[in-house]
Amino acid sequence: MIGAPLLSRLRRDSDGATLTEFAFVAPILILMIMGVFDMAHSQYTSALMNGAIQKAGRDLTLESAGSSESAIDARVISEVQIVVPDSATVTLEKLSHFDFEDIGEEEEYTDNNGDGACNDNEPFVDSNGNGQWDANRGETGIGGARDAVLYTAVVSYPRLFPMYGLAGLPQNVELRASTVLRNQPYDQQDVSVNTGNCS
Repeated sequence: MIGAPLLSRLRRDSDGATLTEFAFVAPILILMIMGVFDMAHSQYTSALMNGAIQKAGRDLTLESAGSSESAIDARVISEVQIVVPDSATVTLEKLSHFDFEDIGEEEEYTDNNGDGACNDNEPFVDSNGNGQWDANRGETGIGGARDAVLYTAVVSYPRLFPMYGLAGLPQNVELRASTVLRNQPYDQQDVSVNTGNCS
């Protein structure tokens, strides 16, 4: 049986209190530190992507862009791969449009049945010439003279720190960087218009 003097002495003994308190605080502190590093890395990668895509956008506006397009794309990918894990995937998307106001717009169609969708053989303007109605009227590639081009880089990679589960974050980071450019007026712009019918 423990005597009263011993219990009194144990209550006054504070040895090891700091270690116990740190055991409570440490997980939260470590989670916060990893979260800060994870956000900082994502922000740095995003800034680097934006810089690379802006430079590529300026290079792609030139008349000679068609012959150097693959080299420009490779440079963007290599600049991004410097700061992301080896398992990262970097994809580039280029959509050309007749004008800036066409970017992100769906192809025009006549909504005969009023249901807000292109269907039931309703006629549409096939802006990108692919033979089907699209929610984005852009044509794949950098287009031709005077075309407005939306150039986007998408990178996806697993998080660098294993805290995503505790913080409720997805396992993979996905970052996007875009720029809009207009090709130089080195030729007449293609104004051909195709039509079709929605299925």
